[in-house]
Amino acid sequence: MDRWLNRVAVVTGASSGIGSACCKDLVAKGMVVVGLARREERLKELKESLPADQQARFHGRKCDVSVEQQVIDAFAWVDETLGGADVLVNNAGITTGSLITDANNAADMRAVLDTNVLGFVWCAREAFRSQQTRNVTDGHVVVINSVVGHKIPVVPGFNFKMYAPSKFAVTALAEVLRLEFQVKKTQTKITSISPGAVDTEIIDEKIKEVIPNFPMLRAEDVADAVSYCIQTPPNVQIHELTIKPVGESF
Repeated sequence: MDRWLNRVAVVTGASSGIGSACCKDLVAKGMVVVGLARREERLKELKESLPADQQARFHGRKCDVSVEQQVIDAFAWVDETLGGADVLVNNAGITTGSLITDANNAADMRAVLDTNVLGFVWCAREAFRSQQTRNVTDGHVVVINSVVGHKIPVVPGFNFKMYAPSKFAVTALAEVLRLEFQVKKTQTKITSISPGAVDTEIIDEKIKEVIPNFPMLRAEDVADAVSYCIQTPPNVQIHELTIKPVGESF
């Protein structure tokens, strides 16, 4: 991690779960971290939870990644205040209770796609543009995907709703971005990390009822994977990393 010392990482969905764990881990390893989230009070709590000697390297910014202008403004602030984002950890993601076939579900369907798909597009675009403007040749974009973005498991009594299609889109976006980074003749890396079930707020309690003794990863397990991926040598790109808890049945 030496080459990332005092360089800037932007982490979305930073107020809880995987995003919060990534912020803590990257700050502890010497990076300057900007945590973006809708819940500003959670970001303040996160900063206060850090050791005193690390707090100055963490900056919380209120940002809803589903709103393009808020993303543009957040990355402009990073450019002007901290010199620009060298690493993006795109973690923000949501699900809702609506099935695709439910009546009057348009708001829920749009919310999932606006956050999980377009939110990633806006953040990846702004991070990459910042790197190009500054002639950064070793930037890294990491997106927290999901195993259901590759294959949809059959779990009796449970439905993955619009969440799974949104993660399939993330899988495609990671490959399209890899090709775009090549076309623009950069060394910017992109990594999709696809965990199985993680014990965070987004997990649907119903799946725990359907599958007794449901095994789950910790948010810290995924944060460890992020650090592993961004510290690979310049000629190595981990394009896709799948992580499952031992005993996961799908």
